[in-house]
Amino acid sequence: MEDVRAILQITMRRFGMLNKNCCSVEEQEISQVQSHILYELARTEGPSMQQVAETIGMDITTFSRQIQTLVKMELVEKRQSNEDKRMYHLYLTEKGDKLEDEINQQMHHYLTNVFSNLNEVDRVKVVESLKVLNAAMSKSSMCCKPLY
Repeated sequence: MEDVRAILQITMRRFGMLNKNCCSVEEQEISQVQSHILYELARTEGPSMQQVAETIGMDITTFSRQIQTLVKMELVEKRQSNEDKRMYHLYLTEKGDKLEDEINQQMHHYLTNVFSNLNEVDRVKVVESLKVLNAAMSKSSMCCKPLY
């Protein structure tokens, strides 16, 4: 059997997962974790802090520190729930929405470039294989379980 860990390690490095910052937009440096948070907020209207933390598989204390940083950067707005004053909902600011859109465009460009090196059959195989791998990981008791 091939060394799957080695393959995944190389993939993560090539994807930039080990970089301190994943992207830079107009001199704004964004970490991988911050990028994941912005991505989730762009796809869900006003999720609770707990929902997003669980979705990205992060403990609430660490997540809360990340949110505070994003609030200071004026990318995220944190609003207290009207129904439950102990709960906060998260929203992208206009600046955060623009930044997330730019990151999304950069990632689309990057992936389009990567996939352009594959023929159509291999592109389909890669996408299907990633879906199968994600499904298997979601069933594993040893993996972090994002709520996708």
